[in-house]
Amino acid sequence: MSFASDTKNELSRIEPEKKCCMLAEISGFLRVAGSIGLVGLGKFRIKITTENPAVARHYKKLLQDYFGIETKLEIGEGKAVGKARTGKKYAYSITIDADNLSEQILRETGMLLIKEGNNYFSDGIYSGIVRTKCCKKAYLRGVFMGAGTMSDPEKGYDLEFVLNSETMAQDLRRLINSFVDLSCKVVKRGKKYVVYMKKADYISDTLAIMGASNQVFSMEETRIKKAMVNSAKRSVNCDNANMDRTIEASIKQAAAIKKIDKKIGISALPDKLREVAELRLENPDISIASLGEMCDPPLKKSGINNRIKKLEEIAAKEQLRLYGAAFFAYNLDNVQKFRQIFGIVQNC
Repeated sequence: MSFASDTKNELSRIEPEKKCCMLAEISGFLRVAGSIGLVGLGKFRIKITTENPAVARHYKKLLQDYFGIETKLEIGEGKAVGKARTGKKYAYSITIDADNLSEQILRETGMLLIKEGNNYFSDGIYSGIVRTKCCKKAYLRGVFMGAGTMSDPEKGYDLEFVLNSETMAQDLRRLINSFVDLSCKVVKRGKKYVVYMKKADYISDTLAIMGASNQVFSMEETRIKKAMVNSAKRSVNCDNANMDRTIEASIKQAAAIKKIDKKIGISALPDKLREVAELRLENPDISIASLGEMCDPPLKKSGINNRIKKLEEIAAKEQLRLYGAAFFAYNLDNVQKFRQIFGIVQNC
């Protein structure tokens, strides 16, 4: 099962203690998962649909506990997300008929209101339902179980409420943002309006507010594991980079020392420089710090760096002398050829 389904399963086990919270949760769920149909004589039929059987059973019981009505839970094929082993998609629906308090439910949940003596259906969150903090939490829980989804924390952080109404989306955004340290945004996606958040801390806090404590712990555990893995990767990458730099520097230093040995011989160097030169040629793959520890007496990194620098300067000077001698010989040879061509005989 997905992380979102596990979250809904956990939330479906929560039984609101207060009547006001029961009504708020019913209202939130009915707003996003319910559909209303006219059956004649101005009467209404309500149909609530979900892909999660645990959620369906939860609201069947909640409707019975609050309104005292018996409803029938039906199973059929639908556009739901869940799949059975046969590969078919299933939708779980609860139908509330006109003679089963459907109009009373619509009015008490703030979905059917009266304006200037006429009935009208509200398009957002009825403020009378979410006056207290506990009712806001219950309403948010209902909306999530009806229209919420989220990615697996192993793959990324994304919590969404997919809604049909822009008014409902903006009202839900304001409700979520009314909680301290929470922030979400609204985006239009096709014909839908999506209230979303992508920051891990916001998602974790939202789960806690709705009451999904087990999923909060699971998410935090995943975050810790991911942080440890990323830290280990960074450490390995850093070690590899340091090793590459050490090898590159070692090759350069050894080349300089070999030049000195070829031109004047390592034995011609002062004792302190000779010691470092010999150690470097014998240990081409160790770091500067390790090279300093092998000296007698041991040297700090700055000390060994100074001696290596002097060796590289000597190698550069010897190379310069070699180039100078070659340049002089080249030009002398050209002068002699020039004089021979023009019949000028002169000994140099």
